[in-house]
Amino acid sequence: MPRTSDPRPRIIIEGVRKTYRLQHTQSFKETFVAWIQRKRISTSFEALDEIDITVGEGESIALLGYNGSGKSTLLKLVSGVLRPDAGRVLTRGRVAGLIEVGAGFHPDLSGRENVYLNAAILGMSKDEIDAKFDEIVEFSEIGEFIDTEVKHYSSGMFVRLAFSVAIHTSLDILLVDEVLAVGDAPFREKCKAKIRELVAAEKTLFIVSHDLGMVSDLCSRGIVLRRGRMVFDGEIATAIETLKASKR
Repeated sequence: MPRTSDPRPRIIIEGVRKTYRLQHTQSFKETFVAWIQRKRISTSFEALDEIDITVGEGESIALLGYNGSGKSTLLKLVSGVLRPDAGRVLTRGRVAGLIEVGAGFHPDLSGRENVYLNAAILGMSKDEIDAKFDEIVEFSEIGEFIDTEVKHYSSGMFVRLAFSVAIHTSLDILLVDEVLAVGDAPFREKCKAKIRELVAAEKTLFIVSHDLGMVSDLCSRGIVLRRGRMVFDGEIATAIETLKASKR
């Protein structure tokens, strides 16, 4: 398993469990009828169960698994958006997440205002944002629309600006969840090139994607999840083969 010379981990995930409750009724009336008929009102779903992962500084890791395996839930736990029901998640350094594109963006604010708002949410000071602002706008290709309210943006413009803000943060850990599946091909290639720069700079990368060619190119380590449990953790090529084999 690839490791860097720095023994201090960037991410520690120990004994993590996350349970969701699925509600089967939508109203008080439905709940009452179900209770009278002695039907289940809700059921529990183990999104993650006993997950243990240690991530070293500078590692680039792909989280692999089919729909419902728990990949996005795990990223949200690392980002701090969710908290585990059991176990703990520890991170060292500044975390930037592209988990739900545009989360933290306000539709009634301009692109410029949202750059400052979202970058501040990601931990940047005003001076840091001032220094990076022109670079953020240039990378996003928003241009003359930067002072337009983002509610008038196309989905592609929204993605480009959100990605550009996150990627230009002074980050130590980058979390990416399928965001590169959105947008046109030239911009996706530019995003991949930017991520390669972060990998070369020994930033820690956690990426969720169904694009196996891309994760093979960007990541050195793969973790395969199946129904909330980790079934493989190791070299990326073997992780991809493990994933493919699980569907047969």
